[in-house]
Amino acid sequence: MEIKKILVATDFSDEAYNALFYATQIWAMQECTFYILNAYDEATPLTGAHKAPLLGKKKLEKLETESIEALTKISHRITLDTGNKRHTYKTISEQGTLATVIPKTVKKLSIDLVVMGNKGRTGAKEIFMGSNTLKVAGSIDQCPLLAIPKGIDFKPQNNIAFVTDYKKGCNTKTLDPLLAMAAITKAPINVMHIASEEKLSSVQISNKKLLELCLKDVDHSFHQVLEFDDKAKVIDSFIETHNISLLAMVYMKRSFMERLLREPVIKDISLYAKSPFLILPMRE
Repeated sequence: MEIKKILVATDFSDEAYNALFYATQIWAMQECTFYILNAYDEATPLTGAHKAPLLGKKKLEKLETESIEALTKISHRITLDTGNKRHTYKTISEQGTLATVIPKTVKKLSIDLVVMGNKGRTGAKEIFMGSNTLKVAGSIDQCPLLAIPKGIDFKPQNNIAFVTDYKKGCNTKTLDPLLAMAAITKAPINVMHIASEEKLSSVQISNKKLLELCLKDVDHSFHQVLEFDDKAKVIDSFIETHNISLLAMVYMKRSFMERLLREPVIKDISLYAKSPFLILPMRE
């Protein structure tokens, strides 16, 4: 597959703009359309000072106006900052939450990838991804989500890590977006398996062979790491030692990744603070 339609969510923060800019640099050499999306509802704060608080319909009308104006500014800013004639920018202002608006927009526009800036601060889930990112990851199954960590500068993708338990998510349909990322970045894929048992089951052996077939045209390597500590620390250590610049996992209900997100993770762990995180939906 080719990634040509990219939906980037924004709340007009620096983190959101950084995520948009980062995505434009990954796909700098490819023609694609960036849809810049802002979702708002009655809980969204108004900008500027108002003599009287606005409620209901009036507030939503004001929020819509502010959203459209701010989106126009971002579109102009990214066009000037990148100067890339291969890229087209379109803006979308929608009432609702990101977790409801993004899935609807992905389906309507046949989006290939969703990009979000990650503003996670504390707690296990927020270290992996901000709470909004986590909700959106669980609500879309048509395309992957790329979470860009707070405050990181763009650098070329040197190495991709694909973390798997070999139980599911090793088929071509699921891995297509990962293969597309590897093709455009020219980065090798490091398959990382955290071994909690001494031997692979027959299902795991079969899925590993299937994964090898999927990766036959891509520079790749397999790594088995013993589960000597909690999984988050193991992955963090792997990112450091293998110079990983993009982390990828498959997300599905009751999956390895979902269990990993529930693990108690120490607050100062650097996991995902340095590397963009590609979340692949499970596709049979």
